[in-house]
Amino acid sequence: MDYKATTPIHVSIAHPSFPAFKTKPIYLAFPFLIGALQKNIICKNNRSLSSEPAPQGWLPPLPLTSTQSLTSSSKEDCFASLWKKNAYDRLHLHLHKQFCQLPHLPFPHSYPRFISKQQFVSYLDDYVSHFKITPLYCRCVELALFDEITKEWIVKVRKLSSGEVEEFRGRFLVVASGEATDPYTPEIEGLKSFPGDVFHSTQFKNGKAFRDKNVLVVGSGNSGMEIAMDLANHGAKTSIVVRSPVHILSREMVYLGLNLLKYIPLNMVDWLMVMLSKLVYRELSKYGLSRPKEGPFFMKVANGKYPVLDVGTYSKIKSREIQVLPAISSVKGNEVVFENAESHAFDTIVFCTGFKRSTHIWLKGDDYLLKDDGIPKPSFPNHWKGKNGLYCVGLSRRGLYGAGFDAQNIADDIKSLLK
Repeated sequence: MDYKATTPIHVSIAHPSFPAFKTKPIYLAFPFLIGALQKNIICKNNRSLSSEPAPQGWLPPLPLTSTQSLTSSSKEDCFASLWKKNAYDRLHLHLHKQFCQLPHLPFPHSYPRFISKQQFVSYLDDYVSHFKITPLYCRCVELALFDEITKEWIVKVRKLSSGEVEEFRGRFLVVASGEATDPYTPEIEGLKSFPGDVFHSTQFKNGKAFRDKNVLVVGSGNSGMEIAMDLANHGAKTSIVVRSPVHILSREMVYLGLNLLKYIPLNMVDWLMVMLSKLVYRELSKYGLSRPKEGPFFMKVANGKYPVLDVGTYSKIKSREIQVLPAISSVKGNEVVFENAESHAFDTIVFCTGFKRSTHIWLKGDDYLLKDDGIPKPSFPNHWKGKNGLYCVGLSRRGLYGAGFDAQNIADDIKSLLK
């Protein structure tokens, strides 16, 4: 059942950043996975491909790093580095644990319904140890393309310690690099003139160092809302930029909604969620917020935008401990000018503005599966399969639950092709 690569006609693929090869290509019997996130772990551990151990010489996944972030990639010496190194201290999984556990190993019964960062990292450590998952770390994927002559995927990676380039060849390539690869900070007029600290949410740990400081949080997703609350809890004078309407729900509401979606249409679930939100949170406009016209689950499916799962931020907005501000117009020194023409002075700006994906930089020749932004072109549920043995897992904006769905489909599909 194992795929054996035949001796190929050597085709030189020009790429200006690659030195001459001193080693022969490494041929893979099993699929090649790119990414060291928990979604890669899901895919690698799916046992549908074979009931037997992987053959000797099978190579595990590599962590993805774009060609534009070689310096920071040297720190990626572990799986799930975003969780281990770049997540704020108070972070908890926003969904009930039943929607977040990985295949074949449930969370311990002692874990609470909503799991902390530390508990999730411990679970991932146990998962990797239990299934003997051994990724190759500190390698930067710089090029992946399909060789039309040999019908193989060619993946070129650079060892960050030595600069040596390795070439891997195989029949199947799985992109499991995740939705959160490259931190994104928007371009804002005058931002370079700001004299204080400016950083992305991936660099934020807690609000202890910001007591009595004026801090602006840019971005009103779940990270932005939680970081704003953490800053306020630690005595910072906190403001948050909210540019567009947001749904505010409790975690219990979302848990109810996810279960109801199994039985009733999405539009009915959305109607119920909005009604519950109005009962609990009342009129948002008093505090500079508004609700979208579309329902929360529709928005998640349509454009990947999550509702805000409130864990205490809204009460601080109501009490004016957190000030809500509109979009930024420009920055002039320590003064930030907003679209309503108001300006406020700040000591620190924290950007909770999400991530960009760099797949398009290194994945060449794919005009079917992924867009330039790294999101699949085909719509759910057919988003996971491309052409020529190319797959993606965990890129459908459906979280860990969706990644498990992708992994099972990919494993079943490859198994059928290997028969």
